[in-house]
Amino acid sequence: MPIAMTVALAAGLLTATVPTAQAAAGATLPFTSVEAESATTTGTKIGPDHTQGTLASEASGRQAVRLNSGQRVEFTAPRAANALNVAYSVPDGQSGSLNVYVNGTKLARTIAVTSKYSYVDTGWIAGAKTHHFYDNARLLLGQNVQAGDRVALEATNAQVTVDVADFEQVAGAASPPAGSVSVTSKGADPTGQGDSTQAFRDAIASAQGGVVWIPPGEYRLTSSLSGVQNVTLQGAGSWHSVVRSSRFIDQSSSSGGVHIKDFAVIGEVTERVDSNPDNFVNGSLGPNSSVSGMWLQHLKVGLWLMGNNDNLVVENNRFLDMTADGLNLNGNARGVKVRGNFLRNQGDDALAMWSLNAPDVNSSFENNTITQPNLANGIAIYGGTDITVRNNLISDTNALGSGIAISNQKFLDPFHPLSGTITVDGNTLVRTGAMNPNWNHPMGALRVDSYDSAIEAQVKITNTTITDSPYSAFEFVSGGGRGLAAKNVTVDGATVRNTGTVVVQAETQGAATFRNVTATGVGAAGIYNCPYPANSGPFTLTDGGGNTGWSSTWSDCSTWPQPGQSNPDPDPARNLAKGRPATATGSQDVYTPGKAVDGDANSYWESGNNAFPQSLTVDLGSREAVRRLVLKLPPSSAWGARTQTVTVLGSTDGSNYSTVVGPTGYRFDPATGNTVTVALPAGTGLRHLRLSVSANTGWPAAQFSEVEAYPTS
Repeated sequence: MPIAMTVALAAGLLTATVPTAQAAAGATLPFTSVEAESATTTGTKIGPDHTQGTLASEASGRQAVRLNSGQRVEFTAPRAANALNVAYSVPDGQSGSLNVYVNGTKLARTIAVTSKYSYVDTGWIAGAKTHHFYDNARLLLGQNVQAGDRVALEATNAQVTVDVADFEQVAGAASPPAGSVSVTSKGADPTGQGDSTQAFRDAIASAQGGVVWIPPGEYRLTSSLSGVQNVTLQGAGSWHSVVRSSRFIDQSSSSGGVHIKDFAVIGEVTERVDSNPDNFVNGSLGPNSSVSGMWLQHLKVGLWLMGNNDNLVVENNRFLDMTADGLNLNGNARGVKVRGNFLRNQGDDALAMWSLNAPDVNSSFENNTITQPNLANGIAIYGGTDITVRNNLISDTNALGSGIAISNQKFLDPFHPLSGTITVDGNTLVRTGAMNPNWNHPMGALRVDSYDSAIEAQVKITNTTITDSPYSAFEFVSGGGRGLAAKNVTVDGATVRNTGTVVVQAETQGAATFRNVTATGVGAAGIYNCPYPANSGPFTLTDGGGNTGWSSTWSDCSTWPQPGQSNPDPDPARNLAKGRPATATGSQDVYTPGKAVDGDANSYWESGNNAFPQSLTVDLGSREAVRRLVLKLPPSSAWGARTQTVTVLGSTDGSNYSTVVGPTGYRFDPATGNTVTVALPAGTGLRHLRLSVSANTGWPAAQFSEVEAYPTS
């Protein structure tokens, strides 16, 4: 298998190193980030913490530095830079500033900080709490700093929690392309005081087939643009040309050929209102369009794409501080490529494909860097055909989210489930996965979810690196609670380091093949295999070879493994068969095999009539030493006494069975509780327990209300 990527936190920088044989995960970024907790400070370090609703849990690396007014954090510049972006938080309702010092000298320029865009409430989303604590603020320093220079931030007039600083060397403003139509020639105000909406519209109308030029400056738009087609909108660079608009383009269709690049669109969205199109792009840019080099901030969604966006390319953009998704391909996306983007602090899925109304087809998310989505997944694929998720670097997901989710959760109809081949290749997931308060159990770093329908697509997960997941690495679940199958999954080539609980968290029926998966530092056990609902069917893990470090199985399906908790000592009095998958040669009406292991002696399994022998088989999940069986019929006196002739068989592989106790007549009598006990020979070890019934004096079928298996005699 290809050697997987190594991720390390060294000197406060998240770095990725990889052999030349495999591309590095994540985007190529124009800046270098330094974590505040790795810097020198007179403030207080907070975290690490993964608890929903805490400030540290939403921070990069789950740690940050809290500064009271007058306190500092001092970074060592990792590179030459003339600009700084800071991710920070201030208490709700407050604002202040950060003074900036370079090598001890205070700059005239300061960074304004505010809680205006933070503390978002989405009470209609189950499991949500107040979230979105952080914001980003940027500053052109007005001078160059060199690698090794000391750059300090000092809180003023507010308590400021500093998470991370991005150091960047910003190029000078670009020149206008020849023949372009400047928005200022149509009356746009580069001071940001006047309303430039009509000037932008007039420039677009004049530049059909050409370029609309947005010179350096700040432009205020008070309503959205529409009818945008066959035109390029170009700025002098995202630090130089700034459009202030919460709704930049809103149109349901376009003939296409729209190219948007090299400026910033910064909105004023402070709350999430899903009925409002508070997006950079809402709807369609039309076929063969592109978005590149953009700085998008303080919007509800960056791009919410519907209609015809065939062959759209979205690349090398920054998405910061959205109250919902960074980008959502909301159905009918064909051949769309989203690549090389940086996304921080999104309020929902950072990148999503949602195949509503029509499937997303042959589209991809590749080489994106995603950090701190604070209410959902880093990348979510909800349905679609022949989708690719490749070489992305995702870190620090919070509540309700995995690093990557491959899902048939539909939300609305008409929905188009996963089909064809879903390729998930070369991704690196760092501190991803979170507690789901609706389920009261965790979501894994990479989740395959048969939420509303079984997984019928071929899901191929290859060359994955999962580091420091607070809970599990790979999760298989039917999130709607119906036990639909998560199947047709192959995991080939993965490195798992320091996962908090288990490597595989299987919670629904289905099947997956694992090969060349290596795990170290496993918190609790290798495998949690407890499909829900009980008796919905097994989840079959096939060992394809080359797997190391995760062979153990969590022994108690009645409890959730906690991070760092070792496998509990088994209760010697436990019923090994309770809640385990059960199958039979036949069933009568509603009297299905699961009724014999559901813990309720009043429900029962009954085979087909007049067709002896009949058998019931229970999968105990792993090889167990079984010393005693307790067989029951309903205790009601309405069940008359009867004798059933039973042979006990056992198997370790589910294929080859041997006789444990030969055919014996066991009398069930309501006077003694309709219960019999079968002692098994010392040394009996089995995983699959089979009871073959050849006769029943009370009814022409095999019957059990409970089959209980115990490790003690």
